[in-house]
Amino acid sequence: MKVGFIGLGNVGGKLARSILRNGFDLTVRDLDPATTQEFLNSGASVAQSPREIAEASEIIITCLPSPSASASVMEDDDGILAGLTHGKIWIEMSTTDQHEVLRLGQKVEALGASPADCPVSGGCHRAATGNIAIFAGCTRDVFERVLPLLTRMGRQVLHTGDLGSASILKVVTNYLATANLLSLSEALVTTKAAGLDLATAYEAIRISSGNSFVHETESQVILNGSRDINFTMDLVVKDISLFQEIADREGVPLELSPLLIEIFRDAQDRYGPREWSPNVIRRLEDSTGLDVRAPGFPAEIVDHETEELGEEVVVSRD
Repeated sequence: MKVGFIGLGNVGGKLARSILRNGFDLTVRDLDPATTQEFLNSGASVAQSPREIAEASEIIITCLPSPSASASVMEDDDGILAGLTHGKIWIEMSTTDQHEVLRLGQKVEALGASPADCPVSGGCHRAATGNIAIFAGCTRDVFERVLPLLTRMGRQVLHTGDLGSASILKVVTNYLATANLLSLSEALVTTKAAGLDLATAYEAIRISSGNSFVHETESQVILNGSRDINFTMDLVVKDISLFQEIADREGVPLELSPLLIEIFRDAQDRYGPREWSPNVIRRLEDSTGLDVRAPGFPAEIVDHETEELGEEVVVSRD
């Protein structure tokens, strides 16, 4: 199977390495020549344009930072659509807008190719080991065709329904993670203000009903002080804004979501759009004068689980 991959950033680069590590014939494209050189040195081919990737590959994957970036890579004169032909598959792994996926998907289908949106969830550390979760929105036939590839990038693969369904669920899960990050920030600062030991507080949360995936990952890099979770504030603002747009479109009067957007926009204005997202806690550190750090926590999260062949998550209908 010949696979093309466009977008070798924090997540995309790790997913592409899983593809290469598992023996697929891989061609890559990225705006950073140093990154593509690393892949070339590891045995991948490098394309000079998205069109060239589409012409050379059976499955073409995009993993890009914004809907506008995906649109450009797809629709420019030397874009993917210019090289796409009958029988090929385009997989959108970016976190993007459902309507944009559907719009581009129609153009893909008009060429006799098939679209799928397959965003990932679980953090960069699990993307690096091929243990991340993958949502897949597409026809069942397309899902079965791409499943052997997806199970080499992810541990759990869920067929979410038609094209666009995965993109909705992805921003839903990112919204929940953001709400959790902000509540943990408030909890940790309040714990510090109350004079409690932060390492003890971490363990108390971990073994309690207040525990979560976000606590076991992001709280650790918050307490270390690195705040490095490989995800930046501008991406958080993009994702939770996409969630708000879905709610607005469907007429759901959300109360918490607008507040999350306001908080993260303020943090982005204060500390910069490319600041690590856990540093949203600095808003409270600055206002209280407290330093929410503790010894014994890692500067980055590493997935210590061994890489295993992924499998489909089957939804129970009983």
